[in-house]
Amino acid sequence: MKEEIRETVEALEKVSAEQIHCGAHTCPPPDRQEIVKVIHELQALLFPMAFRREYPDMADETLLSRALYRLRDQLVAAMRFQDLDEDAARDAADGICTGFAKRLPEIKRLLLLDVEALYEGDPAAQCREEVMITYPGFRAISIFRIAHELYVLKAPLIPRIMTEYAHERTGIDIHPGATVGEYFFIDHGTGIVIGETTTIGNHVKLYQGVTLGAKSFELDENGNPVKNIKRHPDIGNHVVIYANATILGGDTVIGDHCVIGGNTWLTRSVEAGSVVTYREE
Repeated sequence: MKEEIRETVEALEKVSAEQIHCGAHTCPPPDRQEIVKVIHELQALLFPMAFRREYPDMADETLLSRALYRLRDQLVAAMRFQDLDEDAARDAADGICTGFAKRLPEIKRLLLLDVEALYEGDPAAQCREEVMITYPGFRAISIFRIAHELYVLKAPLIPRIMTEYAHERTGIDIHPGATVGEYFFIDHGTGIVIGETTTIGNHVKLYQGVTLGAKSFELDENGNPVKNIKRHPDIGNHVVIYANATILGGDTVIGDHCVIGGNTWLTRSVEAGSVVTYREE
């Protein structure tokens, strides 16, 4: 049995080296569980009413200090995983943490506006505290806004780990690179997908199953998708997109004050003030 185990391990290592080149990294990746703890500590700091139960007696200064030191360690790990030397990784991580801490008041301001949008937009919401405590849309948005600031600060890996954790917990998949305005409303939320280069204006409402995605992928000379180009749509202000609507393409623009009906499929722009509905031929 020992010989079979040794042979299997050797075969697994060979497949890894040949197929995904995972032997190229000399340092381990960041710790996903530590990053989840960062999320929880920051949520508890920003919204103690909804998230403080794990830290009932901890002062705000202590919570923030723990979150930032934990974040710094994981940033260093992420940069070392990408083969940056240790001194450079520590300097870069310090800079990101400093910039991120300065953005926390703005993150809280935006999230309070999101709470207001959810409370005002959903007749089932009895109070704002209910939104913070129970709504998966708010949980996903709160993690997205944290991750987005780290993405803007060029933090590697960690923003995606954060939003994929939100995806796992809520069924809402928002890439941290997306740009989302004020008063963002997600109702129900399950199955929502928002791509990396999407822009969303102010006072936008999305219902379950909405996809803001890519129409097609431009390929390079080797047949691989070209990265770092505009692939996802732009959504204007005061737009409502109902359940299971799909809007695709980097050149697709949905104008202000549009209503996009459920189950619609759009790969073209829509003028401001339009109402688009699904109709069977």
